[in-house]
Amino acid sequence: QVQPVETGGGTVQTGGSLTLSCHLPSGYDITQRCMAWFRQAPGKEREGVASLWTAGSAPFYRDSVKGRFTMSQDNAKNVVNLQMNNLQPEDTAMYFCSVRPTKYGGPCRPFVPAFEDWGQGTQVTVSS
Repeated sequence: QVQPVETGGGTVQTGGSLTLSCHLPSGYDITQRCMAWFRQAPGKEREGVASLWTAGSAPFYRDSVKGRFTMSQDNAKNVVNLQMNNLQPEDTAMYFCSVRPTKYGGPCRPFVPAFEDWGQGTQVTVSS
């Protein structure tokens, strides 16, 4: 069980950019793991945003963020980032990252039921 720490949220205007970071403990091995970003807006269910198999494959993105969000990893720092460009009001939400437990297999996708450990999240607010 590992609890990530998310940072980098804030308030930006429509069209602005933010970079979120997901920090894993220094002794935790993030190689060959499925990591993902999720978000939850008030009154809505948590939804998957992007996922990345850290052993080396192209990230997966939900359609609404394709071309605007980029997920990347920094193994040396045990950090996974989410670069968000051209932010829109509908991107406003609490953002969470998580590591998929090894008991779940299959393609690395941000499927909420396959992720169990959650951090506090970081708030992203996009003003119109």
